[in-house]
Amino acid sequence: MVWCDMQSPDCQLPDPLVTISADWLGGEPCFAGRRVPVKALFDYLKAGHSLEGFLDAYPSVSREHAVAVIDLANERVAKPVVAE
Repeated sequence: MVWCDMQSPDCQLPDPLVTISADWLGGEPCFAGRRVPVKALFDYLKAGHSLEGFLDAYPSVSREHAVAVIDLANERVAKPVVAE
């Protein structure tokens, strides 16, 4: 697995993008391979900060990984849930 960064045009994103482990941050969803909670990204954006601000605060997360997680969240909320 090659982690994405600005210098690697042939990067691959981790699969899955987000992992949950009781051993990491008490089971909070994290960027795969990083001890960075996904919630931190959305907290930054919700507070009016830029993606750049998040990436500066968490340099272990690549821009591509952060954007892919945002896209994943968007896909999840855009799909209608059918009640059974």
